[in-house]
Amino acid sequence: MTAPDVLTVSELTRQIKDCLEGNFPRVAVLGEISNLTRAGSGHVYLTLKDENSQIRGVLWRSRAQRLRFDLKDGLQVVAIGAVEVYGPRGTYQIVCDQMLPQGMGPLELAFRQLQEKLRDEGLFDAERKRPLPHFPKRIAVVTSPTGAAVRDIIQIITRRWSAVDVLVVPVPVQGETAAPKIAAAIRALPEMGDIDVAIVGRGGGSLEDLWAFNEEVVARAIYDSPIPIVSAVGHEIDVSIADFVADKRAHTPSEAAELVVPDRREFGMALDEVERRMIAHLRKRLAYAKEMFRSVADRRVLQQPLSRIHQLAEQLDDLESQLIRGMRNVHRDASSQLAMLSSHLDALSPLKVLSRGYSITTQAETGEVIRRAEQVAEGDEVVTRLESGRLTSRVESIATEE
Repeated sequence: MTAPDVLTVSELTRQIKDCLEGNFPRVAVLGEISNLTRAGSGHVYLTLKDENSQIRGVLWRSRAQRLRFDLKDGLQVVAIGAVEVYGPRGTYQIVCDQMLPQGMGPLELAFRQLQEKLRDEGLFDAERKRPLPHFPKRIAVVTSPTGAAVRDIIQIITRRWSAVDVLVVPVPVQGETAAPKIAAAIRALPEMGDIDVAIVGRGGGSLEDLWAFNEEVVARAIYDSPIPIVSAVGHEIDVSIADFVADKRAHTPSEAAELVVPDRREFGMALDEVERRMIAHLRKRLAYAKEMFRSVADRRVLQQPLSRIHQLAEQLDDLESQLIRGMRNVHRDASSQLAMLSSHLDALSPLKVLSRGYSITTQAETGEVIRRAEQVAEGDEVVTRLESGRLTSRVESIATEE
């Protein structure tokens, strides 16, 4: 029997390394996470195990930062990566470039984890939610300035209650930069004047498109806001973390617009009903007073001063007529003032400004409103909003006016 070649430890380790790494360049391994450690460098070290075996794994910082969900001991995952032999220790591990939770998608797991965390902290408690103002004077809308949602919101608000100022706060509503910019806009609302209520949201889209409103930074900005917030994310079937934290949830942006302002027609009908009830109540009280006077007048002991009673009864009749006329005058004056305010504020509507030939130009990528030439550079793509429709163009030259 031929004796085997004598190998050094390094030579044997190198051959094992070549064999393992050559035969397992990419694997997908199902196991339970244990011994999870997060290094100060941002790298994540862990063990994957089943009933009989275990293997070490590592997730480098750049990969760990891209995970939507939190890794924790006991979580069943599929680790995807390459087998790597660490020569100095003669050990092997999986270098993971992707982690998938077992039984659900990564976004669904991330949603559930954040929902549980914020619920335990009390961010969803009904006791902390504030009522919306009945008659707001200024409403902020934090959304994309070029989407259909903002146009629907403005049209519905101005149609229902034109005596209000609508301030559009432009932000991107999807992509990696959307969540921090939405959060920053919400935190800046108190510095924008007397904002009574704010709508935060966007139109429909996929779960990935709507994900900015499931980020913790947005949820905490809504929670910390001193201004009541109405969330309006996607369609009726869409539910976001922002919906749970907001003071009021609207199923759609259009419904949010209906929630923040009253309907002037319904308000007018309510005023008419109040007037009717007040007049009926006054008539009832006056009729009772008249009956009491008549009862007293019929008594023999008071027959002599009967003329005085008749005089007082006539005065009561006059007071009844004056009260009814006064109530109708108050209602008429209030209605006239409401109509005048509606007319004045309607002239200030953003849509009216566009109808007079003006336009709004924003950065195509960020949605930022362009007010100065210094905000753009040659080659930038911009979007110009007109009364009906929009134009997309590219900047060829820039001229500034001193």
